[in-house]
Amino acid sequence: MFFDLNVPVHHPQHSSAQISKKSKGKQAQQPAEVTYSPAQVAAIEPRLDLLVHLGYTVVALNQTVQTAVIPKAHVNILENLVQQLKPRPGIVILKRLTIVLDQESEKGFGLTPANASIFKPYDLIALVPTTLSTLSLACLTHSQPSALTAHIIALPLTLRLDFRMKHTLVRTALKNGAVFEINYIGALGGENDTVLVEAGAAESGASAKRNWWATAKEVTRLTKGKGLIVSGGVVAEADLRAPRDVSNLITLLGLAQDAAHRASTSAPKSLVLRAQTRQTYRAVLSDPVLVIPEGTLPTPSVTSTPTISSSDTRSDKKRPREGEEGEGEIPQKGNSTGPENASRKKKRKKNAQEGR
Repeated sequence: MFFDLNVPVHHPQHSSAQISKKSKGKQAQQPAEVTYSPAQVAAIEPRLDLLVHLGYTVVALNQTVQTAVIPKAHVNILENLVQQLKPRPGIVILKRLTIVLDQESEKGFGLTPANASIFKPYDLIALVPTTLSTLSLACLTHSQPSALTAHIIALPLTLRLDFRMKHTLVRTALKNGAVFEINYIGALGGENDTVLVEAGAAESGASAKRNWWATAKEVTRLTKGKGLIVSGGVVAEADLRAPRDVSNLITLLGLAQDAAHRASTSAPKSLVLRAQTRQTYRAVLSDPVLVIPEGTLPTPSVTSTPTISSSDTRSDKKRPREGEEGEGEIPQKGNSTGPENASRKKKRKKNAQEGR
């Protein structure tokens, strides 16, 4: 079972909500639902078909938001899209929300309990920190188990980061259950998500590829291959790669072959299972209850009476007292009255008489 938890999707007529100086203090109108035309859905279907053909069984459609999630302006563009897609047996399609954090996001980016109803329809929540302060928020605060936990931290690998990643931040995020994501589109130099490019969280070109290899190696060194997942982030179909090819590519970062394989199989699987705890009270699952279907109960076995063995009868027999005669009498040393001792006494008396 292979996972690709980053398939960028955006609506052409929908622009992500951004905070501007002109809009501050003004009340935004409630947005209308976004619907996709048949032509727009037909443009997304081939990319999903190719992912299935390459061997992926779990795919996450990704909606990217810049700076912050504004409750009165945010629109969930994935809810109607998943319903309009054709059914694919054996394929799981998840919904993911990615928030790009910049300097303005340090004041708040909408991930609060008051907006829990906005994030509940999404299966996964990811953060893209671009500054040291937003990285600290993502690793220390928003990775703790809650209804608004961000389980994925995706660093802008194609940018040259102006801060140094601290080992304590990475270790705390991994301890809380978060994972760090590596998108292989940066190593290929392909087309990135338009929202990431507009937000300044992605670049293209030769310098972007150099930055990707340098930053990805640093992430691999800090995580030591633990809590690391690999996704695509691919927009064009020509840049899609098979899971085995991606594993071979990731080994160039210093990962072992088994660790590179886990980055696209078991690691994202455990991530999706942990993300389901956002739907429970304080991210706590109830005690498991064993439910046995009808007709599968085993037939009661016939109770058999215990048989007493010969060893048990010997142990239960009481030891005879001294002076008692019987078959079970145990002779004692120097004071025994058995038939052998009686014959010995007779021989001694006879020898004594003959000596006289």
